[in-house]
Amino acid sequence: MSGLGPLLQRGNMLVCCGSGGVGKTTIAASLAVAGARAGLRACVVTIDPARRLADALGLETLPNVAHRVPLDLSDGLPSGELWALMLDPKSTFDALVERYAESPDQAQRILDNRLYRNISGALSGTQEYMAAEKLYELAEEGRFDLLVVDTPPSRNALDFLEAPARLTRFLDNRLFRLVVAPARSYLKAVSMAAQAFVRTVAKVVGAEVVDDAVAFFQAFEGMEEGFRDRAERVDRLLGGDGTAFVLVASARKDTVAEAIYFTDRLVEMGKSPQALVANRLHPRFGRDGSESLTDLAASDRARADSLGEDTPLGALYANLAEFRQVAEREDEVLATLVEKVSPAPVCRVPYLEGDVSDLQSLERVAQILTA
Repeated sequence: MSGLGPLLQRGNMLVCCGSGGVGKTTIAASLAVAGARAGLRACVVTIDPARRLADALGLETLPNVAHRVPLDLSDGLPSGELWALMLDPKSTFDALVERYAESPDQAQRILDNRLYRNISGALSGTQEYMAAEKLYELAEEGRFDLLVVDTPPSRNALDFLEAPARLTRFLDNRLFRLVVAPARSYLKAVSMAAQAFVRTVAKVVGAEVVDDAVAFFQAFEGMEEGFRDRAERVDRLLGGDGTAFVLVASARKDTVAEAIYFTDRLVEMGKSPQALVANRLHPRFGRDGSESLTDLAASDRARADSLGEDTPLGALYANLAEFRQVAEREDEVLATLVEKVSPAPVCRVPYLEGDVSDLQSLERVAQILTA
């Protein structure tokens, strides 16, 4: 196995990142198929709520728990296992609350709270943190040799990477401690200050909203340490040697610019892409450049004219030259990004004849990625 094959064997988690529309879901699913072909127990996880992963795997739905995908590979050779799941942020958040609550009663008070019901599914950053949490859960279980993550578009993927540290900062924030403080009888002075703060906020957003917020934060009391400790462990997992980032891009200026931005941010975070997949490229036919092919076309047309013949060879050379020009322009667009991620390997995936919409087509992309 070559191409990205060594990366599959070396890392136990691959995070596929890139801007929207570049084919991250297809590449993530194909990498998981490649892992299964290599005899690994592979699981692909999508954070994107769209149905693309389920459709590509030939499934009607994907649950929040790992679901085994039957493999019927074309060569009939023995393989590992392919599993998949689609993140449900609220279910993951609920399970986390139940894990760290000091009693079933405390967990139920949080789960029934109106503020919690809103933030567990809709608050900015919740989905990204719950995705990181789910990955940590799967990694800790040790059931899989390979986890492949299909992330949202680049900016949201950065939220996913930063979510554990953001949660830790939130739990350490003075305002959070101030709102929780009224439940702690030994902090009477702070409680009075918090109550004054709450009364002021109530005039702006309404007493009912504030009551829900205070009830939520007070019900949360005592759970901060468990959440903080878990967030730190998740952060270590994402930054560890076993986690590799696979950048997916197409040969368009906007997607390349987004990929360069993402790479720079990764470097700032102490990480870097371990591979670049240039997706949906025009194929290369032969080794001749567009200029030499254009010369061949002109030469053949001149020969045909001198002999009074009418052959299609010159037109075919001209057509091949046009294809080659497109491929060369794509190389130019990608050049800065390829240099930016160096020495990471670059895998080129060409346009295929049809849509990648089933296991057979995913298998074909998997073979390209590891060829």
